[in-house]
Amino acid sequence: MAPPSTTSAPARILPVIEISGSPLDRGRQYGEAVRPRLRAALGYYEEAFGRSAGLTWDRVAARAGRWLDPVRAYAPDLVEEMRGIADGAGVGLLDVLALNARGEVIYDKSFAEMEAAGQQADEEPAEGCTSFAAYGEASGDGHVYAGQNWDWRAGVQDTVVMIRIVQPPKPTLIMQVEAGQVGRQGANSAGIALNANGLGGRFDDAIGLPQTVVRRSVLDQSNITDALDVLCRTRAHIASNALLTCREGFAIDLETTPAGHGWMYPTDGLLVHGNHYQAGIPAQLAASGYRPMSSDSLVRVPRAEQGLRALRGSTGPEESRALVRRAMSDHLGHPESLCTHPDPRRPAVEHWTTLVSSLADLTSGDYHVTAGTPCDRAYQHMPWNLYDGPYGQN
Repeated sequence: MAPPSTTSAPARILPVIEISGSPLDRGRQYGEAVRPRLRAALGYYEEAFGRSAGLTWDRVAARAGRWLDPVRAYAPDLVEEMRGIADGAGVGLLDVLALNARGEVIYDKSFAEMEAAGQQADEEPAEGCTSFAAYGEASGDGHVYAGQNWDWRAGVQDTVVMIRIVQPPKPTLIMQVEAGQVGRQGANSAGIALNANGLGGRFDDAIGLPQTVVRRSVLDQSNITDALDVLCRTRAHIASNALLTCREGFAIDLETTPAGHGWMYPTDGLLVHGNHYQAGIPAQLAASGYRPMSSDSLVRVPRAEQGLRALRGSTGPEESRALVRRAMSDHLGHPESLCTHPDPRRPAVEHWTTLVSSLADLTSGDYHVTAGTPCDRAYQHMPWNLYDGPYGQN
């Protein structure tokens, strides 16, 4: 296992934003705070979609309107929040909706079919991430930990922000998101963490909910069974993995697809998931000859498991953070390793990297992130505790 680099990257921290009030007010506060970052994200995805599928951003945004009615029917408050984001950032509602459905745009072949016959989108790898939960036997200091390396396109690195959403009577949330997104991965004041991974695979042409909406709805819940119910009862548009961890010392992983779900539990308190199906290959994909879209996931998962086993010997949270950072800095298979770096063999618009390495201590409520690859960056301690305020458990 490669140790973290002794040469630090240029000092960089993730912006922190706090929003509160009605859904529309929260959105406006958010949009105003991220205006330049959100516009940078629009510029990046316009270039990326143009390159991969020959799509202009106007056409992507117009097509994203297909999700407006389903999201409004399921979570009208999130449509209002998106409307506020659009107002605050000075862009259109469909621009914000498209940013929230960027994964669905990438993996939905109907977007490519909008163009001339015979022109197809390049096949994209699934969203790269390596998620984990550790507690009980796997946690030497007795704390409950959840986190992940969030690997995605390097071109959006400067759009990533940390956001705290105060929304009584729902739990208060801390999440890492791309500017303008209403959900991705994080934890809440009820002591529930959600970490997520793309899975890939085609199913059918039915319209489902974008992942940002599903994930936000999970973190809006106050107990683990309600959070699970969201994953089990909603129909997402694309397949995605969800690893849920709760403060009481419990974790479960759900491989959610538009067709059905598989699930896994930790082994001796440790659970790691990447970007391939680990609980079982869905019948629809098995019948057509399934192959993992992210082959490096087959390396990242066992390497993370190996590195995180060192947590068993930890004597306290400070040591645990150092051990997690070391484990998540593994470079076997570099550049597409557990700690992912841009591949110089590919065009810049196709570069991938670890945008954020996160570690939520669900016992103490401390939340730590790296602003980029963990091998050369220290953890940034969020200025908020998960359990701060009247809706926390401290």
